[in-house]
Amino acid sequence: MRELAGRHVWIDGSLEPAEGRHLSAFDRGFQLGDGVFETLRARAGHPTELAEHLARLRRSAGGLDIPLGPSLEEDLTLGIAQLLAAERLDGPDGDASIRITVSRGVATSRGLLPAGPTDPTIVVQAWPVQPPPAGHLERGLHLVASSVRRDPASPLGALKTTSRADYVFARLEARRAGADDALFLTIDGRISEATSANVFLVRSTADGTELATPALDSAILPGTTRTWILGWAGAAGLRPSEGSLVPADLAAADEAFLCSSVAGILPVTMFNGTPIGSGRPGPWTARAREAREAFIRGTDRHAP
Repeated sequence: MRELAGRHVWIDGSLEPAEGRHLSAFDRGFQLGDGVFETLRARAGHPTELAEHLARLRRSAGGLDIPLGPSLEEDLTLGIAQLLAAERLDGPDGDASIRITVSRGVATSRGLLPAGPTDPTIVVQAWPVQPPPAGHLERGLHLVASSVRRDPASPLGALKTTSRADYVFARLEARRAGADDALFLTIDGRISEATSANVFLVRSTADGTELATPALDSAILPGTTRTWILGWAGAAGLRPSEGSLVPADLAAADEAFLCSSVAGILPVTMFNGTPIGSGRPGPWTARAREAREAFIRGTDRHAP
């Protein structure tokens, strides 16, 4: 079986052996987490929502004043194609997870800010997408609230940076609690997001069945899959809603799920030890996952 880490990486315009030594010890991404990244999925050599991911990559880099040249989109489109071909993930059955990482680059001076301009380091990696464990689809995910709180006023909340210590800490909390993932709350107690996914809940209201998700002012990353789901919901017969949600809303929901670019849509059936709805994955979650996977496969390109 081929190693999941892959045989090649794409670095600053060229393919390199994956096992080589690639980064300088003075690279600020290594030393300070001074960088941004994106993860996305590619099916049969076709990256899903590449334009949206590259636009968000530019926004994140701009938030940290990391300069990206005008040819970034063209370079990365070519680089991804080269890497998928080298990894043999561009065939009809190819299903790849892609990570694009950009650091500020090498700076030999010390300090939080480099003494002068640097050239960003740009890396692309690819792995075969592994199907979720059967239990995740059959029984759903169990979440716990992280002790790490998110500040909606932080300007970093909407930037996808490589500084992920908070996320690692939260996932460790989940593991210690015997849960699958952790859910961040804001400093005022509202639901924010999971460690690598946005959260949705389905609930019955007087106006019909609502698909609710935390608003952008809840210290969340504006996920591309989140945007797709909000567009899909109306056509599917759900009333999409973005607003302020609290843990009690999740506990009272009929069903809930997480969404991300690579894992897609996964059911959530327990939060802090309490079942959500029936305690089993719900029908709307299954429909949403099926629709999203069809969109990624290209069999439903007309979906929102």
